[in-house]
Amino acid sequence: MPRAVTLIRSASLSDVAEYAYAATAPAESRLIFLAGACPLNEDGSTAAPGDVAGQAARAVENMRTALADSGASLRDVISTRVLVACHRREDLVTAWEVVRDAFGDHDVPSTLMGVTVLGYDGQLVEIEAVAAVLDS
Repeated sequence: MPRAVTLIRSASLSDVAEYAYAATAPAESRLIFLAGACPLNEDGSTAAPGDVAGQAARAVENMRTALADSGASLRDVISTRVLVACHRREDLVTAWEVVRDAFGDHDVPSTLMGVTVLGYDGQLVEIEAVAAVLDS
C-alpha cells in the first residue's frame, strides 16, 4: 500500500537526532490531526501512576487506536509532539525512548517538551500527532 508520508533527512544538520528533520505529504493526501493521546484506561482513570514509561506506552496504544479509527497507522504519522510533565531530563528521555521504539524506522519529525502540568489527575505524558493517508 503506498504511503503519503516521505521523511526527509538533512546532511547539513547533525545526525545525533533520533528522527527525520522534516516530512512531506502530497497535496492529494488526507491529513488527520489527533488530539493529544493521553495515558487513560478505558474507565477514564490514568494508567501507570508515577510511571513515565508506562504512561508513554499507554499513550502510544491509545494513539494507535485513534489512528486506526481514522483509517491510519503509526506508519502514516507525519509528526509528533511528546509532552512530559517533569522537571528531570531523564524523564523526558524515558518517555522519548518508548515513543521512538514504537515508531521504529519510521522516525518522524518530533518535538519533545517538558511541561509543568497536564490535564488529567496524575498524568505525566501526552502525545500529539498529525498523520497523512492516501485514500484509494
